Amino acid sequence: MDQLRRVKITIPGKHPNYGGVKRKRGDDKLNWRKKSIFYELPYWAEIELKHNLDVMHIEKNICDSLLGTLMGDPHKSKDTDNARHDLQNLGIRSELHLYEDGNKLMKPAAEYTFSEANRRKFCRFVRSVKFPDGFAANLWKNVAQNDSRIVGLKSHDCHVIMQRLLPVGCRSLVNKTISSTIIELCTFFNQLCARTVNVTDMVKAQDQLVIILCKLERIFPPAFFDIMIHLVLHLPEEAILGGPVFMRWMYPFERYLKRLKDYVRNAAKPEGSISEGYVVDEALTFCSRYFDDIETRFNRPDRNDDGIHRTRRLFVFESQCKPMGKQSQVYVEKNMRDRAEFYILNNSPEIETYLNQHKQELQLRGCLNPDKAHRNEFADWFFEKIYAMNRVHAPEVTHELLSLASKSNVFVSSYPACIVNGVRFVTHARDVRLKTQNSGVSVPGTENEMFYGQLQEILEFSYLNDFSVVLFKCKWFRCDSRRMVTENNITSINITSESYKDDQFILASQAQQVFYVEDPSRGPNWRVVQHVNHRSIWDITEDGMSDIDLLQDNSSSNFTLFVDLGNLPQINLQRNDGDVIPIVQPFTVVSQHVYETVSFLNDDDEEDVSEEDDETVEESADEETDEGNDAVDTEEDDDDHSYHTSDSD
Repeated sequence: MDQLRRVKITIPGKHPNYGGVKRKRGDDKLNWRKKSIFYELPYWAEIELKHNLDVMHIEKNICDSLLGTLMGDPHKSKDTDNARHDLQNLGIRSELHLYEDGNKLMKPAAEYTFSEANRRKFCRFVRSVKFPDGFAANLWKNVAQNDSRIVGLKSHDCHVIMQRLLPVGCRSLVNKTISSTIIELCTFFNQLCARTVNVTDMVKAQDQLVIILCKLERIFPPAFFDIMIHLVLHLPEEAILGGPVFMRWMYPFERYLKRLKDYVRNAAKPEGSISEGYVVDEALTFCSRYFDDIETRFNRPDRNDDGIHRTRRLFVFESQCKPMGKQSQVYVEKNMRDRAEFYILNNSPEIETYLNQHKQELQLRGCLNPDKAHRNEFADWFFEKIYAMNRVHAPEVTHELLSLASKSNVFVSSYPACIVNGVRFVTHARDVRLKTQNSGVSVPGTENEMFYGQLQEILEFSYLNDFSVVLFKCKWFRCDSRRMVTENNITSINITSESYKDDQFILASQAQQVFYVEDPSRGPNWRVVQHVNHRSIWDITEDGMSDIDLLQDNSSSNFTLFVDLGNLPQINLQRNDGDVIPIVQPFTVVSQHVYETVSFLNDDDEEDVSEEDDETVEESADEETDEGNDAVDTEEDDDDHSYHTSDSD
């Protein structure tokens, strides 16, 4: 800090009045030549978080390096020929050193890279993934036709792959030591990008990240560890000081830059086109505030807006949806209708008194199986009870209560899709024909356990006085310890076994959306459950409402980051399949300067380097700009897809 205080404020620019092109270093040998003008502010020195690291691009660059190295991508892999030469110069990992075979230079295949067969398996896995509506882009477009490469990933694509797909896909393609370390790094990003960040979780993650990076150093070559890997160590501290990441990352700014770029109509004058487009947009925005009878950006409904519902006194009548697709009238058999009506009655907190009263009568009657009798007889008993009270004009009998006791119509309305609480659900029969997946459902149990299934039918039961209840009929998977396994925050479930065949209904308002991806490590009948946290949907409980988690939210505490040290085995980083890669191009060593002693504080040749002609300087600037454009993603697809942060987005 003493050196920083001695640095003078400099104004950038090439004009002689602003210091000229060349700024010669003084005799004080400082590490910095420029100090930000923000340090002139009186409060700047006391701000704890002076710089905000861009989590979006850090995550993207780490994903590119990690995925490129695993896939052996010649453009993004860190396991290059020069990286192998570094190992030889350092005298480590002799099994990975380059060797000569006749007149060829051979590179042994590393354990941390996929074989050709595993590379195709991972590409097919990514190609098979289907996301919910508005969750992410279709990644199958980024997979090469021969299933050999994954190209053209945007920042949000890397965000989804890093947190959703890479932990699942790599488990069966590399050994457990490597896959568990990758999963631990991905789990940290899940914690970091959660909507609710727990300070305790970030404090623990700060210590565990050191161990994770040490484990990565035992696996990947030194060339893998660039500045982006180092910046991960500072992210937990920034989350503690700055709060949740989704309030600070670059996604909204990149999307706005994409919007400004769309204003360009004359490529020769991009600044003028952006200015004109911005002025026109501001004028139209101002005028649209005075238009009430036409659709504008201020009153336009969202893509998955479910409309305005009428307020009901009974909770079950609040279970409504915005139907989509063709409506069909379906006759429901008596057994199925009785089970559905009992579920509606049993999930009505307003009639809990009547439910308890009927159970007490069954106990006084000495019923051998009171639960079965309660399920079979309560609907008729409740009908007689309410109508008897209605005949004497009991004040507690309302129109809604009378309609609920009168049972539903024998014909129900069936829909192939609907929107509930801003979430789109589609029946499984229609979902298999789409490129999105919106049929996965889950519901919490009474003891905080989760039940997972697939949506089979969307049924609307009609009652008297124009009241109705929307139910989801689902196929529920068996969730015992043999058919549902959770390991490293990854929950896998067997979809061949079905349970609760007599209890398939849930209220539409109770459903939480999930989606399933294939589990390559367990077989074709297993799926990995992925929870969805929808953008712009928050779990805010109002006064007087039930404590049921109707909407979906996530916290950093939902992801347990546990780094297992144990006895770290000595890893043989050469693959046992005998695969070697011949180096066809002439081998050029570009990294030997790393091992030379370089004095950069007092460079005598600095003046000669800076005396380049203007053409050379301009060419270097153009090359740096092109490289920067490759690293910075402008999210060109963001206007076409409603991404959320976590996922959430």
